[in-house]
Amino acid sequence: MSKEEIAAQARLLNKWGVPTWPKEYGGAGWTLMQQYIFEEELRAFPAKVTFGMGESLVGPVIYTFGNDAQKKYYLPRIANVNDWWCQGFSEPGAGFDLASLKTRAVRNHDHYIVNGQKTWTTFGQHANWIFCLVRTNPDVEKQQGISFLLIEMKAPGVTVRPIQLIDGGYEVNEVFLDNVIVPVENLVGEENKGWDYAKYLLGNERFGDAGVGTSRERIQRAKELASRTAICGERLIDQPAFREKVAAVEVQLKALEITQLRVVATASKQQSGTQDPASSILKLKGSQIEQAAAELMLDVIGPYALPDLSQEDPESLGEPCIGLHGLQRIAPTYFYSRAASIYSGSSEIQKNIIARAILGL
Repeated sequence: MSKEEIAAQARLLNKWGVPTWPKEYGGAGWTLMQQYIFEEELRAFPAKVTFGMGESLVGPVIYTFGNDAQKKYYLPRIANVNDWWCQGFSEPGAGFDLASLKTRAVRNHDHYIVNGQKTWTTFGQHANWIFCLVRTNPDVEKQQGISFLLIEMKAPGVTVRPIQLIDGGYEVNEVFLDNVIVPVENLVGEENKGWDYAKYLLGNERFGDAGVGTSRERIQRAKELASRTAICGERLIDQPAFREKVAAVEVQLKALEITQLRVVATASKQQSGTQDPASSILKLKGSQIEQAAAELMLDVIGPYALPDLSQEDPESLGEPCIGLHGLQRIAPTYFYSRAASIYSGSSEIQKNIIARAILGL
């Protein structure tokens, strides 16, 4: 799907207001429970539309910590999907330990001069803006000297280099910043307070990491395929070993859904951006179940997963699909799911959070 097609779909969803924003900033003003239901229905259809990280990540930071001029300019453009945003947080050597980032922004009168490198920048090849954590004071404790800057991707000195993933796609990128001039008015909030804004942003991001709707749709897809797949004259869906494997994943998914609802109910009573430690359980188990559901689909199609169709539409090659229609994306989906236990905070990080915050270890 092209960038223009994704933007058109996102505009359709946002025509009554951005679902996750307050009404005063062009949002729908929905409760967290309404947002959760809407998000899970999109995932389950599946009709998840992602147009950069404007609505879900940088938008809330701008309307919470930005000045009036930033709100007036950026928020309507995000709501109308005029801009595609990417996230400039992770760096080589500063992935899980973001506070160790080395990208520098040096103040020079009315602008900053930014030098450094960001990596794993999702959809950076499509974005026209990037929100970055940069070090503006190297002489204080590492969390204290970080600022939150908005940088145009077309600015001189910005270079994007794609990284090919195991599924064959190019979703993530390296972004190099070489003497990039950024106006001071692109600083969000106060200088050296960016770590606080980053924690707020990450608290909002972690909320939707369980992916219950996505896993439910994949399990249902696996069951449908299994009902049309025969092994030794018997449908796969009727074989006890397969049914037991499906049931085990579905039980875990139901438990995850109940935990997600508990977190939503708790978050509704907390200050916006405050992170419930239980959300780490959602991320940990959600990624495991997502991987199990992708593996289930791969088990069903068996040898039909072998052709490498990740970069080509088989119909455009003039050749018929191998096996049942719509199988060509299952293997790439499985490979991509391997990253679920790494992005947005690795499983090891989540286990540490759970141990400290919930178990008191």
